[in-house]
This record gives sequence, C-alpha cells and structure tokens, in this order.
Amino acid sequence: MPTSLTARLTAVLVLAAGSAAAEGEDATVVLGAAVSLTGKYSVNGKNTKDGYDIAVERINEMGGVKIAGKSHKLKVIYYDDESTPARGAQLAERLINQDGVKFVLGAYSSGLTKAMAPVTEKYKVPHVEGNAAARELFTQGYRYLFAVLSTADYYLRDAVILAAEMAKEHGRNPKDVKIAMAFENDPFSLDVREGVVEEAKKYGMKILVDDKLPPEINDMAATLTKVKAVKPDLLLVSGHEKGATLVVRQTAEMKVDVPMVASTHCDSAKIAENLAQAADGVLCGSQWDRHLAYQDKWFGSAEQYAQRFEKRFNYPAPYQAAESTAVVLVFADAFARAGSLDPEKVRDALASTDLMTMFAPIKFDSTGKNIAKQMVLYQVLNGTYKVVSPRKWAETKPVWPRKLPQ
Repeated sequence: MPTSLTARLTAVLVLAAGSAAAEGEDATVVLGAAVSLTGKYSVNGKNTKDGYDIAVERINEMGGVKIAGKSHKLKVIYYDDESTPARGAQLAERLINQDGVKFVLGAYSSGLTKAMAPVTEKYKVPHVEGNAAARELFTQGYRYLFAVLSTADYYLRDAVILAAEMAKEHGRNPKDVKIAMAFENDPFSLDVREGVVEEAKKYGMKILVDDKLPPEINDMAATLTKVKAVKPDLLLVSGHEKGATLVVRQTAEMKVDVPMVASTHCDSAKIAENLAQAADGVLCGSQWDRHLAYQDKWFGSAEQYAQRFEKRFNYPAPYQAAESTAVVLVFADAFARAGSLDPEKVRDALASTDLMTMFAPIKFDSTGKNIAKQMVLYQVLNGTYKVVSPRKWAETKPVWPRKLPQ
C-alpha cells in the first residue's frame, strides 16, 4: 500500500482535480505517476517527483497549457511504488482504472517501467518517461511509450572513447587499453555493459574483469581485488548510487590505482560533495549538465533551470530531475499541438514531437526513443563536476591519469 503521506497527498490531489480530467469541466489535466518514495530507488524517486513538481508549478504559473483556445492547469496524482516492479504495475492499473488518469508520467528505473509499460499499452494511455533507459523497452513495439533520455547503452561509451583518445595522445595504440568492469545485474546496468562491450570491440580493447554486482551491493572488495591484480587502464562501474559510492570509497581504501575510473549515478550519489578527495578524477556518465547551451520557453537556460530548482528544493539539480521536468514539458507541448485531451490525438502529437528543452532537444523515432540528444561525461575535479566529453561541450580538459588521494 502507499505510504500514509502519499495516500494523503493523493487524496488531496484527487479532490482538487475533481472526479474527471475532462476538458470542459474544471480546465485541469490530471497526470498520474507511480514513483519510488521508499525502497532502494527512493533517492532518485524523490529526484523524479521534484522534477515533475517544478515543471507543473512553472507551467501553471505561466497560465497553464492552452488547448483549443482554453487554458488548462496541470495536476499530478502520485503513489509510492516502493521501488518494486509488481507494485508499479498495480499502481498503473489503479491510476487508469480507479483514478481515471489518461496520461502517465514515468517511474524511476527500467525495471519499474518494464512492469508498467504493458499496462499503459493495454489501455492505450500515453506514457512519457525520463528515467528508464533500458534498450529492451524500445524493442517491444510499444506505441504509447516515449522516453526523453538517451538509452542506457550510451551511459559509459564516452568513457571508452575518451580512454582511446588519451591512449593516442600519449603514444599508445587504443587496442592496448585494458578494461575492468562491474555491473549490477539489472536491465539498466546490463545495457550500460552492452554499450561498453560494443564500443570496446570497435577499438579491439581487452576486457580483463567482467563482474556482475548483486542488487543490494554493500561491498566491492572481491571485484577490486581482481582489478588491483590485473592493473587495467580503465575501470567501469554501474550499480546506481551504491555502486558509485562504493567504487570511490573502496578504490581509495584498498589503494586500487587505475588511471581512469568511470561510473553511472555519480551526481545523484553526490560523490563530489560527500567524498570529494577520494572522488577526485572519477568520470561520471550523465544525461544532462547545467552548463549545456539548451534553452526553452518555460525555464530559459539549463543554468536558469538549475538555479530555480536549487532554490525550490535546496539541493543541486541532478539529471534525474531535469529529465523528469522534460517529461512534463513534452506532455504540455503535445497537449497544445493536439488541441485535445483525446489520448489517441495526444499520442499522435507525442510521436511528432520536435522540441527544444533546457534538458535536451527531443525528437522520437518510431520506437519512442529520443534520437536528438547526446550523453555527457563529467570528471570530479576539486569537489565539483566538470564536463570533459564530448569535447565540443567540455568545460575543461580531462585530467589523466587519475591519482589516488594520499
């Protein structure tokens, strides 16, 4: 069941929205979301919810969405999916069948989205998400699922590319680069792994360690002992917040000296803020950065969005929040272009999206993937995150090799 806080919040929103989200009744569009307010994804679940909330607040502050000449405000019904796929699927059914929701905002994680997508597809409910990047979501023939983010196989490809560039700059052949990697055994991280394997093959790089991490990982010592023995040039890890924290902390504790270390989820794990010295030099795959030159009519620049977000929620905007905000902006744009709240017309408008947001340009292919954006790669330098790749967006040159803290 939902937490008592979530249940109360839901009740308030349902009452405020009335029994219908109809065009002519209360000029309110009700969106539904199951997010992880408790459980293993609760940090990113909060990021997701905060991203949705700031978008709804901003759109409403600007007068709402004009649909066929009439302004509509947005509201969201939330439930806690408890970071459990089965619960997410149940809540998708509840939102659609009990709450009458016609438009669904995505959950956090590929596992949750994988469980919910068949439900929204079954009922032909448009479902836009920004926090599920598994490639398999876009091979099922779904017509109602759309994703604003890059797929998971791109999260750490740039680290492999950067390792090849560093090798060339220092007189080495990229095929001599040795890789060690460890990935959580979940759909997202296994897709990250596939992207790394594909990119490494292009260069002929050797993978010396290829470990799977358990979902509730609390220790990486076994993997890092192997890494220390084989002395790779590049160490890659994907294990959500815990994985990012552990690889930073334990490489420092165990003196595992690898010239290049890259992980997913560094910014939401706050490694620069919480493990500044140990994290120095670590590379982080990210969907977004506040310094990118993207702008939209709702928030202005990416930097202006980040400032507004931090003022509202008292923490720096992670990419999970920015991509969640973009989900709501995509819906708002589609409602306006459809000129209707008929789900089929909105679906068709979503399919023809060509929108610039402060998060990224957004344009969907026939599978629902966003084909208009790129990933970025940060490096933690002196307690801050600096974009080092792709080079055209880089704030600074990458520091290589990484030095362990003394």
